[in-house]
Amino acid sequence: MILAIDQGTTGTTCLVFDEQVQLVGRAYSEFTQHFPQPGWVEHDLDEIWKVTHAVAGQALAEAGVRPGQLLAVGITNQRETVCVWDPLTGEPLHNAIVWQDRRTAARCAELRAAGVENLVRRRTGLVLDPYFSATKIQWLLEHVPGLREQAENGSAVFGTIDSWLAFKLTGEHLTDASNASRTMLCDIASGEWDPELLGIFGVPQRALPRIVPSAGVLAETRPAALHGHNVPLAGIAGDQQAALFGQACLDPGMGKNTYGTGSFVLLNTGPKAPAPATGLLGTVAWDIGGEGGSIGEGSTARVYALEASIFVTGAAVQWLRDGLGIIARASEAEGLADSLTSNEGVYFVPALTGLGSPHWDPEARGTIVGLTRGSGRAHFARAALEAIAYQSLDAVRAMEAASGQPLRELRADGGATANRWLMQFQADMLGVPVVLPQMTETTALGAAFLAGLGVGLWSTADLRGAWREQARFEPRMGEGERAELLGGWHAAVGRTRNIVAADR
Repeated sequence: MILAIDQGTTGTTCLVFDEQVQLVGRAYSEFTQHFPQPGWVEHDLDEIWKVTHAVAGQALAEAGVRPGQLLAVGITNQRETVCVWDPLTGEPLHNAIVWQDRRTAARCAELRAAGVENLVRRRTGLVLDPYFSATKIQWLLEHVPGLREQAENGSAVFGTIDSWLAFKLTGEHLTDASNASRTMLCDIASGEWDPELLGIFGVPQRALPRIVPSAGVLAETRPAALHGHNVPLAGIAGDQQAALFGQACLDPGMGKNTYGTGSFVLLNTGPKAPAPATGLLGTVAWDIGGEGGSIGEGSTARVYALEASIFVTGAAVQWLRDGLGIIARASEAEGLADSLTSNEGVYFVPALTGLGSPHWDPEARGTIVGLTRGSGRAHFARAALEAIAYQSLDAVRAMEAASGQPLRELRADGGATANRWLMQFQADMLGVPVVLPQMTETTALGAAFLAGLGVGLWSTADLRGAWREQARFEPRMGEGERAELLGGWHAAVGRTRNIVAADR
């Protein structure tokens, strides 16, 4: 049996898989969100641990797992969120600062003005943004009384959520390569903390966790911390990298898209760190130590990915429902879109919170173009669904250009995959198949895959075989029609950005 802990932004899910990768136990619980000031988002670390510990026990009980039957534990987690605690007492020294928190925006602007961003891009693959961990750690060091002294003398340590859970489970202070790559402090080419970046952000290296592989016997759980189980912690990965692994995108050119309120597209680029590319992030996908690290022919233990963050996809449909009242339920959008034979020239650019990858234009605002007296609910619904596919296509094309790796097929997960019209349209626009998995909780499955690989329960060949296809959408659209639709979309995006530029 393998226990997968999926610690997310609003709750923790625990899944138990048997040796045949069948789901045999599941539990979930939410926890409190804290908003101490506008733009600030925090989590109570004690509450996260208590919820995670309880949910793990519930999932193990549902699966009927007794001490001696559990083989390993895997962790996947919300990325970039910063934790700080006393390693001697195990007590938190501040609430976690969540990835959504924007309190360090001014500091990022200062560093950008000082010319630091090029160095950050080259070393980390990231952009200077409060989203990532470094400026959050710097803020804590500067604003929590006595914390810098504690960090320098070893009585305060930092980590992302995986580090906090690993510490509570095992007593070890560690993080995996995928999570380290999201801190803005790690040189992703070497896989080590970067001394120059540590100096810029004023972070003592002794306060940071040891970077370990994403799979292997990383530490041993303490029985009291895991309901009597003393087993290896054998897999760790950030949530989007875990989803890439859970979708068995193990070879260069394989990619996945998680369709949620926004979307995360990741493309496996193989063993070489991708060069910084406009509008995209470079990241460590996973690092698998030892002989088991070979994922596909010619690859090495550390595998990289390009990542695109699209701000508004499913949220556009929610806006039609909640903001405009055009639909009563999100599921209505599929039937309305299908009721039209074409979009009739109506395009919706859902830049409701700016444009994400590959444009990265935070000032862009939503635009609807092409409306006529004959336009109605169906045109709005179709335009919102088409926009999801167009934005994903733009991200994929940017990734292909940056990596030189053509996408073979897109493996999709997330709530919007229930919309069959959208999945077919996505395949039509990409010109490659869109494939849905049988196991929809791909993030937790990725953590389980890594843990099972880490203890030798499964080989990479087993993981390829364990991933099962639930549905496949083959492209049916001709190149001429695809080019015409994309031309209309890109014209609409251009109008959106030109309007904003004129207002400035």
